[in-house]
Amino acid sequence: MIRQVTIALAAIALGATATAQTPAPAAKVNQVPAVTGPNNVNALPRTAAPDGARVYIVTPKDGATIKGPFTVVFGLAGMGVAPAGVQMENTGHHHLLIDAALPANLGLPLPATDNIKHFGKGQTETTLTLPPGKHTLQLVLGDHLHVPFLPVVASPKITITVTP
Repeated sequence: MIRQVTIALAAIALGATATAQTPAPAAKVNQVPAVTGPNNVNALPRTAAPDGARVYIVTPKDGATIKGPFTVVFGLAGMGVAPAGVQMENTGHHHLLIDAALPANLGLPLPATDNIKHFGKGQTETTLTLPPGKHTLQLVLGDHLHVPFLPVVASPKITITVTP
């Protein structure tokens, strides 16, 4: 419609008569293949994870009993770390889920909450203080926009016990 009006105005300005024009096809935008399933409702474009990429928790070990505060060391293989907002191929940044499941919609940025910690400066470890009791920890790698990769690069969930 805008193109037709522009052509008509240009034709009038030149003293010619405007003729009906067929609208130009819409420009193709980077389209992501259709993603189905409950984990991708209202999804943003997802960054592809390279084959073999994996994230893991170096320490503490699954089943460990720890006195707090304690350090969690992040491991990553097959990719590199870059700060949030920096778009570089095969890089991402860490998110630590504490006593939380993966969000239902993995096509949206991971929210920053008390249970989902963002490490957008490219950090590869953190010190936590958790109340005494059993807790779960899981790492998820996010792209420059905090959106999990496709397929999701997430560590196995570990369980730890914090003592007073």
